[in-house]
Amino acid sequence: MPAELPLIGITPDIANGRIRLSRAYETAVSAAGGLPITLMPAQHHLNELVGRCDGLILSGGDDPIMEFWGRPTHPQAAKVEPDRQEFDVAVYRRARSVGMPVLGICLGMQIMGLEAGAELDQHLPDSCPTAANHARGTVHAVGGSFGEGQVHSRHHQALRTAGSFEVVATADDGLIEAIRDSSADFCLGVQWHPERSGDGPMGSAIFEQFVQAAVRYRDMPQEPNHATA
Repeated sequence: MPAELPLIGITPDIANGRIRLSRAYETAVSAAGGLPITLMPAQHHLNELVGRCDGLILSGGDDPIMEFWGRPTHPQAAKVEPDRQEFDVAVYRRARSVGMPVLGICLGMQIMGLEAGAELDQHLPDSCPTAANHARGTVHAVGGSFGEGQVHSRHHQALRTAGSFEVVATADDGLIEAIRDSSADFCLGVQWHPERSGDGPMGSAIFEQFVQAAVRYRDMPQEPNHATA
């Protein structure tokens, strides 16, 4: 009997009371051998939701509400729905507490960094002359210990520092593009969109490595790797 596919929970966007998520996430996770599901933002079922997953993806979206971390939000920010931010932070904290593999994409990486004490540049045009190179789906190069390649980029904010994370990729202009917790089996944040970056180390390979980590997590004999209490 074939082994079950690892269950990958993906946080969706919330807009006008509706759940939204690009099909590109489903395509990328499925191609990597995972079974993707959209996590409904049900705070009262948080532990059960995490407990049934083998990996967590914090998807892209609008801009963080910085007051949550004790700082004012930039006037140019397009604020994420408060319910979404509250859920994403809570599900991320829970996933980390049980050692679950986590992949943060764009907004997801920023939440990971902010939770780790990082500083966020909330409007790149104020400080970065090459801000346009990162907006509206542009493709640009990144490189570092994580690897090198071309990525699909769509953001006007970026981490200025990485907090307790390690910076593993930057753009040519110095912007932080990827962060990692090397003490975890898989805990990676990328500022670009790997689900739109094609085949190779900056695209499909990220999902393949993530799904492999989810299989390892699922198959761990220790308890409670899927605790719901």
